[in-house]
Amino acid sequence: LALVQWKQNFFQHIQNKNQKLANAVLRLIENQRNGETIDVGLVKKVVDSFVSLGLDDSDSNKATFDVYKEHFETPFINATEKYYKHESESFLAENSISEYLKKAEERLKEEEDRVERYMNSITRKTLVGKCEAVLIREHAEAMWEDFQNLLDFDKDEDLQRMYALLARIPEGLEPLRKKFEEHVKKAGLAAVAKLTQAGGSAPAEVEPKAYVDALLEVHAKNQETVNRSFKGEAGFVASLDRACKDFVNKNAATGTSSTKSPELLAKHADALLRKNNKVGEDNDLEDALNKVMILFKYIEDKDVFQTFYTTKLSKRLIHGVSASDEAEASMIAKLKEACGFEYTNKLQRMFTDMSLSKDLTDNFKEKMAQTHDEADLDVSFSVMVLGTNFWPLTAPTDKFVIPKDILPTYERFTRYYGQKHQGRKLTWLWNYSKNELRTNYLKEKYILTCSSYQMAVLVQYNDHDTLSLDELLEATGISKEILVQVLGVLVKAKILINEEQDQYDLNPSYKSKKIRVNLNLPIKAEVKAESADVLKTVDEDR
Repeated sequence: LALVQWKQNFFQHIQNKNQKLANAVLRLIENQRNGETIDVGLVKKVVDSFVSLGLDDSDSNKATFDVYKEHFETPFINATEKYYKHESESFLAENSISEYLKKAEERLKEEEDRVERYMNSITRKTLVGKCEAVLIREHAEAMWEDFQNLLDFDKDEDLQRMYALLARIPEGLEPLRKKFEEHVKKAGLAAVAKLTQAGGSAPAEVEPKAYVDALLEVHAKNQETVNRSFKGEAGFVASLDRACKDFVNKNAATGTSSTKSPELLAKHADALLRKNNKVGEDNDLEDALNKVMILFKYIEDKDVFQTFYTTKLSKRLIHGVSASDEAEASMIAKLKEACGFEYTNKLQRMFTDMSLSKDLTDNFKEKMAQTHDEADLDVSFSVMVLGTNFWPLTAPTDKFVIPKDILPTYERFTRYYGQKHQGRKLTWLWNYSKNELRTNYLKEKYILTCSSYQMAVLVQYNDHDTLSLDELLEATGISKEILVQVLGVLVKAKILINEEQDQYDLNPSYKSKKIRVNLNLPIKAEVKAESADVLKTVDEDR
């Protein structure tokens, strides 16, 4: 009853005169916004009194907010809009967007605090909504325009503020996402362009590691921006992914080819997984393989990567140059997780074949030891029997003449395997085989590691000191194109001397600082053919 009397005889009497009471409170709030100290307790009491006067005529125990809303909240919201509209426009006219972001952030926090300290909580939503409209939505265009500038100069704190502010309004972030996507794409294209220009490289000559590092650097930098400045928000993650997909698949190094990027990535993975990689610890290798998978995610032609990877893996396994079985298994597991069982089925079968081949070699040696004299088994021999369907290997087209030194071993194994697996046909891949020869004609006994073709040439010099190109062609059955390159390697290594055209002499004065000499280097024809074969395989599979 006392409140009813108070409302009718005092409150309405004062308030109806130009909203005297509410205006007095609003002036105090404006003074506080201008940095003055006010009696917060007094303001809270007056604001609470507006709430107290909200009496329900039909039920005196029930409170309503009609008086509070009509006499205080509505004029307060209008005054807030007017105040911040004027302040934000004046501030932006004299200050940068970066400064304005700080100002808007501070003002929004102040208004949230104001609700806590002396407003009724029902005002929070309306007040915050009005502040967001005036401080953010009305200046969103200016913020969007300045976004590129903040990205270019890595203004991380400002990016965080802009993100936090624009996230508060509908569609506030969409223009930023589009600009960010374009920014990442440009950065990726520029990084690769810089790489190709650095050495005046033609696209085909880009070094795989440098290429992968350049792409990863752009991804890592912008991934960090997404995580730190944009709180890992899904829209920005999608923008980053779209941009990376664009520049990873088409850039200055790939030209118009869609197969170049997967090829370079597979070659980089091959370098990492080899014994002589320049990665220090196992953890570093695992980290490097995880980074390969980051780019793999963006590769469109995953079948091209698969075919190059399979080819490279086959070489690592055949030549025994894998960094470790653990690293190989780890990489296959990553590919399996990304693409499923079918994608890695061949890779896993290759490892099975390697294991079976080791057992096969051991069993063959045991059998031979039982049935032959030791003198007959003077050639140390191990074999890999690899399934045609799983290994990307091409049989030689030339009619290779098996040297008489290894012919007995060849015949024994062929018979042994034929008895063990009837109906299976062996195709001997001399172009992938590796041999060791010992020199008996020099003071120093060197061990030469060489290909089967090099071995076939060198053993001819057991019976001759000099041979012509035609004689070697006939004796070995190797095609002329490959034989010329094989001889070129042996001449360069100074094992053979080529003083007269097409005449090759054994060098009687050969010397090397190393006892074990590796002559088994890839020849150009093989390297060139590998890329061509891989792409041909991809086309056939498709």
